[in-house]
Amino acid sequence: MLVSDFDFDLPADRIALHPVEPRDSARMLVVQPDKPLSDRHVTDLLELLRPGDVLVVNDTKVLPAELSGARIRGDNRAKVAFNLHKRDDPHTWRAFARPAKRLHLFDRLELGNGNLQPLTATVTGKGETGEVTLSFDLGGAELDEAIKSHGAMPLPPYIGAKRHVEERDKIDYQTVYATVDGAVAAPTAGLHFTESLLQRLADMGVGIERVTLHVGAGTFLPVKVEDTADHIMHAEWGEITEAAVHRLEAAQNKGGRIVAVGTTSLRLLESAARATGKLRPFTGETDIFITPGFRFRVVDLLLTNFHLPRSTLFMLVSAFAGVDTMRAAYRHAIDGHYRFYSYGDSSLLLRAPRDEDDA
Repeated sequence: MLVSDFDFDLPADRIALHPVEPRDSARMLVVQPDKPLSDRHVTDLLELLRPGDVLVVNDTKVLPAELSGARIRGDNRAKVAFNLHKRDDPHTWRAFARPAKRLHLFDRLELGNGNLQPLTATVTGKGETGEVTLSFDLGGAELDEAIKSHGAMPLPPYIGAKRHVEERDKIDYQTVYATVDGAVAAPTAGLHFTESLLQRLADMGVGIERVTLHVGAGTFLPVKVEDTADHIMHAEWGEITEAAVHRLEAAQNKGGRIVAVGTTSLRLLESAARATGKLRPFTGETDIFITPGFRFRVVDLLLTNFHLPRSTLFMLVSAFAGVDTMRAAYRHAIDGHYRFYSYGDSSLLLRAPRDEDDA
């Protein structure tokens, strides 16, 4: 399909720069194939979900992976900034550099907020589109703690271009169930949940299952090709345990629905089922790219925010609920002043029925 098939006009004032308070008071558009759209709120999940359904949440934790500092060559210093996006080993990260043209192989870097001992690294690789490889002098957990001390939360570019990072982003841009360090972007559908809402859902018999997918900054990269078949996805590391698979299968066997909280949870679940057609334990990287025509094998409902025009995520939701259905839903959301993107409102999508010959 052409990337232009997934384009739409979005007024700039629909982009949310801060979340609503409390988180679960956000609006939620319920989208069901061949049924009228329904304007609800996230707390209405208490009415829309059933005992035996299972919410699958991504428990990745966002590292404050935006680092700034200086490139050093002898007595010369130049300001540089980086968004870490993928860890290669205990000492090494791939990052997007600004400006990349100032950097050469083996340049030394001093990064940090100026109030602490600087975080030092060497440029050991340069790729396309501003990507570099940074080898840090620290490694492992010690490096993680240093990044947390020196880094800022890596807000999406469509927010970062309109305002500075604020202290509140350290809480706002993290789910309440985030526990596993490794993401450089939040699984934003989960930002709508409060501990109170999760407890109330559990009390009514809705299961809550954790999986981990470390979201990379590649999720923000624009699709630059004309045909979706030519786009290459950035790989992200994820894990679904054997115990989680058993619990999800048990819920399905009792008639429960699998509700993916966010496209990250959905991509991981469908990656784990891609090889055999059935959900299996999974540990490793996935670069799954979901476009219309994809056969979903696990997820019945998807809770997700409103996405960028021409993005891989808008392609994914179009594959899940139907292209025409999602075009109509986004027109409704724009006309109805829903708030878009990471800090915006939510939608609950029911999967479009499979074709008869695909059942």
